[in-house]
Amino acid sequence: MKLGARIFKTGIAIVLALFVAEVLHLPSPVFAGIAAIFAVQPTIYRSYLSIIEQVQANLIGAILAVLFVLLLGNHVIFVGLAAIIAITLILKLRIENTIGLSLVTMISIMEAPGEDFIQFAVIRFSTIMLGVLSSFIVNLIFLPPKYETKLFYRVSNVTEDMLKWIRLSTRHASENHLLKKDIEKIKERLTKIDQVYLLFKEERSYFKMNIVAKNRKLVVYRQMISTLRRAFEILKRLHRFENEISNLPEEIHQMIQGQLDCLMSYHEQLLLKFVGKVKSDIAFESVHNVCAQRNELMDVFIKRLKTYDFQEDYQPFHLMHLISSILDYNEHLEHLEKLIGSFQSFHVEENEVKIEENHEE
Repeated sequence: MKLGARIFKTGIAIVLALFVAEVLHLPSPVFAGIAAIFAVQPTIYRSYLSIIEQVQANLIGAILAVLFVLLLGNHVIFVGLAAIIAITLILKLRIENTIGLSLVTMISIMEAPGEDFIQFAVIRFSTIMLGVLSSFIVNLIFLPPKYETKLFYRVSNVTEDMLKWIRLSTRHASENHLLKKDIEKIKERLTKIDQVYLLFKEERSYFKMNIVAKNRKLVVYRQMISTLRRAFEILKRLHRFENEISNLPEEIHQMIQGQLDCLMSYHEQLLLKFVGKVKSDIAFESVHNVCAQRNELMDVFIKRLKTYDFQEDYQPFHLMHLISSILDYNEHLEHLEKLIGSFQSFHVEENEVKIEENHEE
């Protein structure tokens, strides 16, 4: 079990909120700590949006609390009615992520009306907003998120595991039940990669040159993930049509295996090129020469389909799915190489992609 940066930031935000509340001699500083828990966000940009949304939602909760107490009192029925109205208004504003803290604000204000109720409500509202502000400051200063590093290593690790399974499958060396389980795990890991990509996309650059480089880099990563999904399609089809592949004519089987070995080597080299571990001007000539056999693969496959004496229960046409996925994978790799080459040509200072040592999965 790993302790991530967000866990540490939550603890620091709570400490900061409670400390400032005590220094300012605010009553019930615990509410500042509670607000800090709700307000911690995975990115600086989300933290900025969170402050705006929390101000709106907490104002709704505070105003409703004051109105209900002054007009109707703080009976539990009125507390529940105020909560219903608050939730309805927040949902209409489409800031539903703030419902929890808004209700905490409302209930904390309605709990103890007295002679100086308005002043009490303002202090409670200020205490809670102090916690929200503390979380933003911590997110801005301490352990800023490095989603590019996380994204690249997740892509790299999933690619490595997936290509191992493809190599085993083309050689009929994979255990069917283990591959089936791993396919489901890889599917989940791909979903997490999409989530990290969105977080990386949300990170804001404050200089125009950085914005252009960031946008180009996002295009490269998007293509990298798309290419990874094409490899995943091949793995799923190798697993699904395992019997059909085992009955293939040896000539076709060897060509498919050789083509996939070539493409996987191509894929691995592209990832290394992206992080500067392969010379940026390398042309991948040997890889391209072998991969050029794709037209020959199609010709041989179609000819053998016409002449080979297949068994009645054998459906060779299913293999067209595999062939088409191989061709699609090839095209995505070629496009990925163009994007990486373009990125490294236009952004010389960004050629060394800022990937730090990170073994997080």
